[in-house]
Amino acid sequence: MSKALAGLRILDMTHVQAGPSASQLLAWMGADVIKLEPPQGDITRGQLRDIPGVDSLYFGTLNCNKRSLTVNMKTDEGKAIFADLLTKCDVLMENFGPGVLDRFGFTWERVHAINPMIIMASIKGFGSTGPYADFKAYENVAQAMGGAMATTGFSDGPPCVSGAQVGDSGTGLHFVIGILAALHHRVQYGEGQYVEVAMMDSVLNLIRMKMRDHERLQSGPLPEYSVPTEGLFSVPRGGNDSGGGQLGNVLWCARGGAEEYLYVVVQEAVWPALAKLVGGEHLLEDPRFATIDGRRANQQAMWAILNGFAAQYTKSELMAVLNEIDVPCGPVLSTSELAENEHLHAREMYIEVDHAKRGKYWTVGMPIKLSASPAVVTPAPLLGEHTDEILQQVLGYDASRIAQLRMAKAV
Repeated sequence: MSKALAGLRILDMTHVQAGPSASQLLAWMGADVIKLEPPQGDITRGQLRDIPGVDSLYFGTLNCNKRSLTVNMKTDEGKAIFADLLTKCDVLMENFGPGVLDRFGFTWERVHAINPMIIMASIKGFGSTGPYADFKAYENVAQAMGGAMATTGFSDGPPCVSGAQVGDSGTGLHFVIGILAALHHRVQYGEGQYVEVAMMDSVLNLIRMKMRDHERLQSGPLPEYSVPTEGLFSVPRGGNDSGGGQLGNVLWCARGGAEEYLYVVVQEAVWPALAKLVGGEHLLEDPRFATIDGRRANQQAMWAILNGFAAQYTKSELMAVLNEIDVPCGPVLSTSELAENEHLHAREMYIEVDHAKRGKYWTVGMPIKLSASPAVVTPAPLLGEHTDEILQQVLGYDASRIAQLRMAKAV
């Protein structure tokens, strides 16, 4: 089976989530991703471990389809292996704290000198320039400083982090885009380059609609918000407001469980059919809701009416009813519901893999569907599982040299 990124070799020094989520996507698309780990391995192998002596699901969720090589970069021999690998790889990925690779003696200038065609790609919390350049970041730190927390939650409560990892995996997506762009540049112009993605920058990009609203505030209140915005200087937490030009919110359906909610977007085009379904001609002719401006001004009353209607149905039943009149909607699905969701299983988005030590377990599949080169997901590697294989096949080391490196504790 053909692979979109076949022939591309990546030296992946990333750890935890942001970098590994990116290199896993590249591996799923066919790149040979060599995960270079210190002798003790990626820290997530042992974090949140659920089975003693077995790599955690934290690690297994983020490192499928990779080969693991252990190298001790604190030894001269380990640094020599690393330098040799740079000559054989197309991309070097890293997400160390500020200055770590520099202290090992591998600045971008030296990496570029060793292999002028290589792409060196770095994730930093705040980038290598600016007042925050030396600060460390983490998922929720990036959400806080990128603007996601201040705009998530309800106005009468504290800011909230998102359940989606917009700081880590969101940065990983930007990372993949930057790497692929640099590879295309190399094809066009015959040169490698340095790619940098900052977590704070990435989160800011993901809240661009809130920054749009920040600019709009300069001209007056934001009528689509369910909370008052008159006189505000910053965009408030909007609860479950849609954040777009159309009104949206959750409806609490038949009280079958804590997550019995359906999110509904009341588009202008569907209001007549929705109003007639919910309240007949009386609601259709109600002057409070006759225009989108009226529905914005009276949205609390509108949502109360719609919630009364929703109480007759479960969320699945109401989704079916509303889809018949083309109302955009979706049930709030719990993790257990997602794990059993027939749509996700049909799209191979929640799949079972068979790990050498863990056995069979379920994980998230490849979200990018390529018709000519579909992904085949394999489990994450054991620590150092492919060390000898990589040293022999990629670097051409013979058995005696590999033995010497093991004696020197370089691998």
